[in-house]
Amino acid sequence: MTQWICSTCAVESPDADSPPALCAICTDERQFVPRTGQAWTSLEQMSASGFRLDLREVEPDLFGILSVPPVGLGQRSLLVRTEVGNLLWDPTGFVDEAGAQQVLELGGASLIVASHPHMYGAQAAWSRALGGVPVLVAEADRAWVQRPDPAIIHWTGDLEVLPGVTISTVGGHFPGSAVAVWKRGASGRGVLLAGDTIFPGPDGNWVTFMRSFANTIPLSAAVVDRVANAVNRLTFDRLYGNFGGVIPSDARGVIRRSADRYMGWVRGDFDHLT
Repeated sequence: MTQWICSTCAVESPDADSPPALCAICTDERQFVPRTGQAWTSLEQMSASGFRLDLREVEPDLFGILSVPPVGLGQRSLLVRTEVGNLLWDPTGFVDEAGAQQVLELGGASLIVASHPHMYGAQAAWSRALGGVPVLVAEADRAWVQRPDPAIIHWTGDLEVLPGVTISTVGGHFPGSAVAVWKRGASGRGVLLAGDTIFPGPDGNWVTFMRSFANTIPLSAAVVDRVANAVNRLTFDRLYGNFGGVIPSDARGVIRRSADRYMGWVRGDFDHLT
């Protein structure tokens, strides 16, 4: 049986002798199937081709994990380390024994959480590689899981998964889109792991919100306001996205100002500038 991975989004499918005809996540309007057609790879094929995981410290007790070369969307996974366990956030679409061993040397993972379905990656394979740890999937997005596994647990609302680490569903990009707050991060000022529910811009001073980044489908002003309010009730100062972007400080203020700007544009407040 082969561990199939979609080449476009890097989300795993059930082990089988042959891959599915299509990736359900990529045929959704938020993603895409390339013009060249649906393509699949596998953990076995990537391992044989020399793929590896690169793990680097982002800040004390926070580590970034990248697939080299990138697979699928190429997200950076984040490992939050605490004194009583670790959170693996937005798992990569590739994992092998050597990469899992790097994580185990940092204390392993107590659980795995993806911010939304595009970031499911090889979450079940990661769970098995780390000893069968729980994989938490937002209840609202449970239908998007392509590879069911006994390790998957559904959740909703706010959930403190480790002391000082809380995950919250805030919606927007997907109904179950989630963020995580790590209280000890940023020297005790708090860190928000935002996935791309809230996407940091290149200058570190603005963020944005979208239903689809690949197909540039916006969210409404009302939804953006709801997401910003849901996030800003949490306490944090720094924000990390899932592709290396960061808002180094005043992230709550950046989110509010960015939401107000976004809302103004989609309402038509600035049409006179166009």
